[in-house]
Amino acid sequence: MTEHTLKGKNVLIAGGAKNLGGLVARQAAQAGANVAIHFNSDETRAEAQETLAAAKAAGVQGTLLQGDLTVPENVAKLFDDAEAAIGPVDVAVNTVGKVLRKPIIETTEDEYDSMFDINSKAAYFFIKEAGKHVADGGKIITLVTSLQAAFTDGYSTYAGGKSPVEHFTRAAAKEFAERGISVTALAPGPMDTPFFYPQETPERVEFHKSQAMGNQLTQIEDIAPIVRFLATEGWWITGQTIFANGGYTTR
Repeated sequence: MTEHTLKGKNVLIAGGAKNLGGLVARQAAQAGANVAIHFNSDETRAEAQETLAAAKAAGVQGTLLQGDLTVPENVAKLFDDAEAAIGPVDVAVNTVGKVLRKPIIETTEDEYDSMFDINSKAAYFFIKEAGKHVADGGKIITLVTSLQAAFTDGYSTYAGGKSPVEHFTRAAAKEFAERGISVTALAPGPMDTPFFYPQETPERVEFHKSQAMGNQLTQIEDIAPIVRFLATEGWWITGQTIFANGGYTTR
């Protein structure tokens, strides 16, 4: 059994400046959690500061942490710095990802390396460091993609780069089980965020919408409450990939 609340807990959100990560950070703060908000580049610093201000307005502690998480040493530093700022991490959420839609025959080695570094390598070392730092009874949640259950063109390095996270999640769930730590992967459908539209034509956007309930894309507001659930009452779910996509696809 574990506590079914975020009040007084410490939550680290990788990619927590904006979009889904930003909403997760804000909702965690509103639920009474202290938040460590990671962002990657100076381009997102202003949005990270806005998210931090919203979190502090909820009356909790918060801090901003910057770093390139494709470098394992930076991931280790992220957890060390989060602990120094807000205390031992109870919930670690990784929303970091990069999308690329490109035919295999046009994909360069640099693009392949970048996609797997961001979507796979960073996720692996985030789970590793979370396993070393997260408190007993804690939660580790990684955002993946419903393309892991879809059969489509163009997303070989995105779906491929995210796919190993399922295996990382299952192994970690077994390895961290003795400490009561839940480890899950959450797979949204195509999300209505700025990351999605540059990859698609208007016609394909309409097709993606047509595959889900209500003829719509997944909204960040649909996913953030599931993160909160997995971090509280949903603690008994571990080693699983949760496909939250309005019926877009499943396995």
